[in-house]
Amino acid sequence: MDAESQIYRDLQQHLDKSPVGYPATQSGVDIRLLKHVFTPEEAQIATKLSTIKLEPAKRIYRRVGKSGMAMSIEELQEKLDRMVYKGTILAYSEGFGEKRYKNTGVTAGGIVDFQVNRLTKDLVDTFGKYHEERFAQAETTGSIGIPQLRTIPVEKSIPVPEKYRVSTFDDARHLVENAPGPISVANCVCRQTRDIRGESCIHSDIRETCLQIGPDHAKQYIEMGIGRYITREEALEVLERAREAGFILQPENSLQPENICCCCGDCCGLLSAVKKAPRPADLYATNYYAEVDPELCKGCGTCVKRCQLEARIMADGKAAVNLDRCIGCGNCVVTCESGASRLQKKDRELVPFKDKDTMFMRILARKTGRWNMLKLRMKMFLGLRV
Repeated sequence: MDAESQIYRDLQQHLDKSPVGYPATQSGVDIRLLKHVFTPEEAQIATKLSTIKLEPAKRIYRRVGKSGMAMSIEELQEKLDRMVYKGTILAYSEGFGEKRYKNTGVTAGGIVDFQVNRLTKDLVDTFGKYHEERFAQAETTGSIGIPQLRTIPVEKSIPVPEKYRVSTFDDARHLVENAPGPISVANCVCRQTRDIRGESCIHSDIRETCLQIGPDHAKQYIEMGIGRYITREEALEVLERAREAGFILQPENSLQPENICCCCGDCCGLLSAVKKAPRPADLYATNYYAEVDPELCKGCGTCVKRCQLEARIMADGKAAVNLDRCIGCGNCVVTCESGASRLQKKDRELVPFKDKDTMFMRILARKTGRWNMLKLRMKMFLGLRV
């Protein structure tokens, strides 16, 4: 292996240690994908960043110096900021007093998402190949068992008596109205990908459906030039348009979500992968499921067309629900004119993680085991790269 190829292999192996991971492929498409977004120098710098902990430039600079890369700390910070703009690493400053950097994932919620509005046919095809080889398989097996996203029902689908007892983390309006800091909106990278492939979304022509919440995450999208600030009222309008289109509302699986995705089964990489599993409902964090009153059902079939997970079926002229596939989004309920479809809350309520960092640390603990987590925490305490 030549020196340049080794740099990218080192980066792949480093990123694979992150909570989400970045597994190698037999075809080598994992390396081709990295080459699309990192120059060799950027790839080498990225190997000096933590995959889980935000760190100041001066700490990263010490590692860069030890590796033999010759540059001043000012030059390094300029290169890091350029990588942030390109969407290959993250930088947060809120609460730190200085900008801090870390790596981000490559696939879901990571580098590929940050290429929205910058996608090329070659990049789309390369990611599609990687998705086929590794990502789709990982999502459908559910090996880690901790979803990064969760499903919350559209507001109007919750029964009136239940509406006033719904937990705030399952209330999209509450998440928006009580969002910390600003909100931004961006185009959906999944639907842009389908557009480039000539397979545009069959549900809607709206593309600006991804919400970013909070002072750091929203700001990141603005600074990368891929999002725009909006008011809370405008954010609620985005969610209402998504509901009308039949999209599934999926915030991050935390009490303080940094994003809310509006997803459909034909475009969303996650949903399209999960649909291939025998029991998609087992792979989702959700607190509701749909049921049908056969006495009220008129057999119109609207719910079957509306369902993104193919959980609604017709049996003997009446609608039914395959609970192995239902994730409780409520889209079938709001379009049921006879009132036969309704949501029921599960007996055991799933409470999201405290925040994104807690979720990722739990995923990493499940992935690596208790002993390795103890070693990782010790490295973090000592300021070593993790």
